[in-house]
Amino acid sequence: MARRAPLQTPQALRTRLDQRHRRLTTTRAVRDAIVSLAGLIDRPVRHQDDAEIGRLIDVVARFSPDQAYPPITGLVVGVGRRRVFLDAGLVQHLGHSEITLRSARVDLRDFERRPGELLLAKDVLDHQLVDVDGVQVIRAADLYLAPAQGRIRLVGVDVSPQTLLRRMGPARFRPRPTPERVIDWAAIQPFGSPAASLQLRTSHEGLNRLRPGELADLLEDLDRDQRQDLLEALDPEDAADALEEMDPEELESLLREVEPDRAARLVASMEPDEAVDALRELLDDERDELLDHMPTERAQELEALLDYGKDTAGGIMTTAVATAGIADSVEDVSTALAAMRDHSGEVDAVAVLDEEGNLVGDVSLFDLLVAERSSPVGDLVSDSEPITVPPSASVQDLAGRLVEARRSSVLVVADGKPIGRILADDVVDALLPDRGRLHFPRFLQ
Repeated sequence: MARRAPLQTPQALRTRLDQRHRRLTTTRAVRDAIVSLAGLIDRPVRHQDDAEIGRLIDVVARFSPDQAYPPITGLVVGVGRRRVFLDAGLVQHLGHSEITLRSARVDLRDFERRPGELLLAKDVLDHQLVDVDGVQVIRAADLYLAPAQGRIRLVGVDVSPQTLLRRMGPARFRPRPTPERVIDWAAIQPFGSPAASLQLRTSHEGLNRLRPGELADLLEDLDRDQRQDLLEALDPEDAADALEEMDPEELESLLREVEPDRAARLVASMEPDEAVDALRELLDDERDELLDHMPTERAQELEALLDYGKDTAGGIMTTAVATAGIADSVEDVSTALAAMRDHSGEVDAVAVLDEEGNLVGDVSLFDLLVAERSSPVGDLVSDSEPITVPPSASVQDLAGRLVEARRSSVLVVADGKPIGRILADDVVDALLPDRGRLHFPRFLQ
C-alpha cells in the first residue's frame, strides 16, 4: 500500500492561502502592465529617436531558487545577420508591439548564453510545465512579462487554446495578451531540457506540497524526458511514494525508460509489496537485471516475495511489520514505531510476540496511544485470537476474514510467526485490479 502524506495543519493552510494572495498577478498594476512574449517576437527594437535597431528574436531570463519570478536580463536582437545581446537595463519601455531603449548609443555584443539563463521563446514557450496549484501538466501557449519588484520579470503563463489561435491569426491581433487566463509563474515548475540541466527552481518547494497520487498523475502525463526530470527533482522517498501510486502500465514504461541501476534504486525504495507488483509486470530478464543491481539483502527479500502466487496473501503482503515482545513497555514500542516512520502507511497495529518469536496478539495503535507509557505491551493483548491467514490464502479468503473480523488489517503467519501484514486497501487493489489506484482528494496546502 502506498504511503500518503498527512493532512496539512491549519497554520500551513493559512500560509498557503496567504502565499497565493501575495502573488504578483493578483495585483492590478502588474495585470495591467502584462506584455505577451509571443506578441513581441519579431517586433522592432528602437532607439529613443524611433530608429529601428533590429527585430526581437528572444528574451533572456535568469532562473535561481531564490527568485519566484525570474528577472529579464537581456534581449536577443537580430541586427542584419547577427544575433546581438542588449542588457535589460537599456529598456525604457516594454510595449505590446515594440521595445524602446533609453539611449541611442548601445553596445551591440554578440549573444552568448550565460550560466543560469534561458531563452524564453526557445526554451520555455510551447514546452511542458507543471502547475503545482492545479496539479496538472500544461504547455505554455504564451509567457507574460511585466515590470515588478524593480525589474522586468516573467510573471505568468497562458495555456488557453484561444491564445494559440491568437498566435496563428492575423498579425495585428498577436501582440494583445489575455491576462484573465494567466497562471501565476510562482505556481509553475518547469521541466525538460535545457531547463532541467540548469536546475530551474532547484528548491522545488511547489512539488513538496503535492501528495503521492498527485505526483503520480504528473508522472503519467509528462513526456519521457520530462518525467525523468521530475523524478530527479524528488527526494528518493517521495519518488518511491509517487511510483507506488502510478498506473501499472505507466510504471512499467517508466522503469524501462531509465537505466537499470536507476530503475533498481527506484524499485528498491518502494514498499516491498509495491516493489513486487512492479517487478511482476516486467519480463523475466528485465526483472533479473533490476534485482542484480539492488543491494543483496533487498534483492533476496523481494525474490522471496516473488515466489508467492500473485493472488495469494504472500503475494500481496508487506514485510514491514511492527513487532514487540510481551515484556516491552508501551514507551519502548513507541520508540520502535518512530524508527518505522518511513513505513507509517503500512502500520496500523503492533504484533506482540513471545520469547520464541511466536505471535500471541495484535495491538492496535489506538490501544497503544491510550495506554500507560510504563505498561508492558503484553497487558494490552486481548483474549481473542489475532486475525491471521497463511501465506497461501487466496484474496477472497482474505476479504472474508477482514469482513468477518471488522478489522483494517490481517497478519500473515507461517509456523506461528508473523511474516507480513495486509491492509484492507491492499485487498481492494487485489480484488479490483482494473480500477486503478485510489487517489485521495487533494486539500489546500
